[in-house]
Amino acid sequence: MAEKKFISTEPKWYVLHTFHSYEAVAKENLEQVVENGNLQDRIFDIVIPTEDVIEEINGRKKLVTRKSMPCYIFIKMIYGDDIWHTITHTRGITGFVGPKGRPLPLTDEEIRKMGLEKVPVDFTLEVGDDVEIISGSLVGTVCTVSKVDAENQRCKVIINMFDRETPIELSYSEVRKL
Repeated sequence: MAEKKFISTEPKWYVLHTFHSYEAVAKENLEQVVENGNLQDRIFDIVIPTEDVIEEINGRKKLVTRKSMPCYIFIKMIYGDDIWHTITHTRGITGFVGPKGRPLPLTDEEIRKMGLEKVPVDFTLEVGDDVEIISGSLVGTVCTVSKVDAENQRCKVIINMFDRETPIELSYSEVRKL
């Protein structure tokens, strides 16, 4: 009896484990594998999860982007047993996150929470509106909208920290209108 090959029909998000500090190398190598293997119709996106945090460096506040989940990268692809070997043998990748190293797709809720895809938000913002940040390191912070880009569903907000006003750009999916 021939072995069945599992192939899904629609792209889903999966998590890959990498060697420590190899996220960028693994992503670059995987992008090269996609290009060399002509896999653009199977692998659509590769993301290193990051977050913006405010750090104090030499007494000054600075917005810094850092890895939110070290040793992991996310991949949006149409999975099949035929592609598993190619991905898991890419330099820097130790395997898929899932039972016995087999991939387990992320749920829609996990995709939204991690900001892997833009989810259209059904509200409008105006300059001067108060919003609460609902994701990232500034969760729960209430701030005021200073600029709105409705077409791209992004806004610039002013956060008052340590008696200083700090502008931060966020997507609509990262805020809740008060």
